[in-house]
Amino acid sequence: MKFSTKTRYGIRAILEIAMNEKTKGILQKDIAENQEISYKYLDHIINSLKVAGLVARVAGRKSGYVLTRNPKEITIYDVHKAFEPGICIVDCLADNALCDRKGYCALNEFWEKLNNRIIEYFKSTTIRDLMDEQLKLDNLQGTPHAFGDTEKMSVEGKRNSLNSFNL
Repeated sequence: MKFSTKTRYGIRAILEIAMNEKTKGILQKDIAENQEISYKYLDHIINSLKVAGLVARVAGRKSGYVLTRNPKEITIYDVHKAFEPGICIVDCLADNALCDRKGYCALNEFWEKLNNRIIEYFKSTTIRDLMDEQLKLDNLQGTPHAFGDTEKMSVEGKRNSLNSFNL
C-alpha cells in the first residue's frame, strides 16, 4: 500500500503551516520553499486543504495561511480525507468490490482488521503530535523554532523550515 503524493505533501504543508502560525499566517511561497514542493503543485494541495476546512487564508495584504482549528483537533485522517475518500489497503475491502470469496476467506478479516488499525492510527495522530515530534528532531539537530502565542512550548525561537520532516 502506498499513500498518494498529495496526501504526503498535504501533511507536510499543514505541518509547515502549524509550525509557523502567526497572525498573518505563512505565505504559500514560503511553504513551497521550506518543503521543497513546486509552487504550482502546492496550489492544488492548499486548495484541497481549504475545501476540507483545514486551512484558511488570512485577509489582508501579504497574508498567508493559518489552520482553522487547533492542531490538537486536526488528525492525519482529516488531512488524508482532503485528498482521498478513505483508506482501503486491498481491493476486496472497497465499498464497490465484488469478491467471490467474501464470507469464507480468512484473509478478508485479516485485511479488514489491518485496514481498521491504520485508520485508527491516522485518527489518533494529530498535527500537534507531529509538531511535538518535529520539535524533538529540531532539538537534536539544533534547529531554532517556536510557536505562536496560542501554544505554549518549552522551547523558544522561530522555526525557519521543516526540511528535516520528510514524509
